[in-house]
Amino acid sequence: MSDSGWPADRIDTEHAHSARIYDYILGGKDYYPADREAGDAMAREWPALPVHMRANRDWMNRAVRWLAEEAGIRQFLDIGTGIPTSPNLHEIAQSVAPESRVVYVDNDPIVLTLSQGLLSSTPEGRTTYIEADFQRPEAVLESDEFRKTLDLGEPVALTVIAIVHFVLDEDDAVGIVRRLLEPLPAGSYLAMTIGTAEFAPEEVGRVAREYAARDMPMRLRTIDEAHEFFEGLELVAPGIVQVHKWHPDGTGEQGIRDEDIAMYGAVARKP
Repeated sequence: MSDSGWPADRIDTEHAHSARIYDYILGGKDYYPADREAGDAMAREWPALPVHMRANRDWMNRAVRWLAEEAGIRQFLDIGTGIPTSPNLHEIAQSVAPESRVVYVDNDPIVLTLSQGLLSSTPEGRTTYIEADFQRPEAVLESDEFRKTLDLGEPVALTVIAIVHFVLDEDDAVGIVRRLLEPLPAGSYLAMTIGTAEFAPEEVGRVAREYAARDMPMRLRTIDEAHEFFEGLELVAPGIVQVHKWHPDGTGEQGIRDEDIAMYGAVARKP
């Protein structure tokens, strides 16, 4: 075991990992020197990176609250959960509706080990964690945890946040999302953030090269490419916009410039 209690034989401590870089930049504690070095190098290339990452996290908070409060959603399937950071998705949903049920999915063994923080459900609700690669949707949809936790007779919110930019064209990110959405009933929702370089192409391009140099190639998408994920769905106003422009509520960082954000965000209803 590592000093942090993680299964050392499953954790690659020598190479940076995207979830741990994110945790480091957000001020977390679950990272290694390689992740800190990578995060520092990326922030040198684009000093707005911490602003961008915090804005993505704030978007998740607002989107989940909107889904629970405005759309009445009581079930959530969260893909690519990442290292737990409070408030976690279930904490937001259950603060609105204590009976909310949440299935978290990730394939990082660190997330598995830290997942106890994701399972502190209210008595009325339920949370569970599935260790699976979301690029194999059947591993998620056919799991006992999925079937026991979510009722497919009622709407489900599928959340896919800050992950598809790590899925290359040959792996068909749009097809993966559609396969996850397909068994969910009418009235379900898709909530996504999608990486883009359209607002700061040079700076974000340099960050992408830093990721690629550490064996984490990125596929950043245009607004037209982002729309492909939502074909056949009903976009919630204001549609696909930079994350800081989606239902701002004044609680996040203020005065954010468009060029400091490299992520689109949107919520859409399955008819």
